[in-house]
Amino acid sequence: MEYPSKLIEQAVEEISKLPGIGKKTALRLALYLLKESEDQTLALSHALNELRQNIRYCKYCHNISDDDVCNICASHRRDKSIICVVEDTRDVMAIENTSQYTGLYHVLGGVISPIEGVGPSDLNIDALVNRVKDAQGGVKEVIFALSSTMEGDTTTFYLTKKLKEYQVSLSTIARGIPIGGELEYADEITLGRSILSRTAYAKD
Repeated sequence: MEYPSKLIEQAVEEISKLPGIGKKTALRLALYLLKESEDQTLALSHALNELRQNIRYCKYCHNISDDDVCNICASHRRDKSIICVVEDTRDVMAIENTSQYTGLYHVLGGVISPIEGVGPSDLNIDALVNRVKDAQGGVKEVIFALSSTMEGDTTTFYLTKKLKEYQVSLSTIARGIPIGGELEYADEITLGRSILSRTAYAKD
């Protein structure tokens, strides 16, 4: 594709690196930003810089936060005896939108995937084990709410082996979520029922 300006080409190259955005869409967005007021473009740039430089991760659950402890972990209204294990922040948002869950979360930061070179040490697994261990019986249940893919199931199996020595109930969300499906794309009613209808996960 020929561009009228090297600056446009540079902008298109960077925008097209975002997931789901091809060169044509990137060009349309670049031209849109160029047409809009300078203040709007600078506001977008400022917001992205603030996001990158000042975002934090909760020291307990590893969810994205503005402070060292996220609003969920800091809330006295949450049931601290239950931890729901998810892949990333998008899953936390999806479950929160159901208004069916009142416990805490633990964000792994991905799932075990040997093909992509992601092993247990690349995830927040040790932090989860330490949360359960340090709670000294305060955590009664751990819910595995990972996508029903081979990688998600492998990660769930690995986590059960790591947690089996502790006195904690292990459960997994009901399979109202289609096999191979990702949590963030499930509708709120189905996801909410999957949380409420969770089933016990055998430790052995």
